[in-house]
Amino acid sequence: VQLQASGGGLVRDGGSLTLSCSASGRTEFSYAMAWFRQAPGKEREFVAAISWNGGYTYYTDSVKGRFTISRDSTRNTLFLQMNNLEPEDTAVYYCAASRTRSTTFSSIPHRWSYWGQGTLVTVSS
Repeated sequence: VQLQASGGGLVRDGGSLTLSCSASGRTEFSYAMAWFRQAPGKEREFVAAISWNGGYTYYTDSVKGRFTISRDSTRNTLFLQMNNLEPEDTAVYYCAASRTRSTTFSSIPHRWSYWGQGTLVTVSS
């Protein structure tokens, strides 16, 4: 499956932004999907994940209550609604997918099989 992330941009502290990730190719299979991010000089870190049917979600502590992950399976699209953004959220955001129906998710990047190209989110103070 091929992933294409979009929706990044420049936003002020406290602002909102919604990222999208479109999937194409072998979308007939069931995939868990996730968002990761990588700030300059830092390792890629897990942000949020959602199960193949959207029934289960999981967030890293720093974004709980501010970010919402969702998916529209009819459009093969993953979303990340980001509210109350902080300068510390500045990073390149990547979407990822893994062919599984498991409802538990790994926060380790190499456990995810497919990756999008990333979209830059910059939060100014």
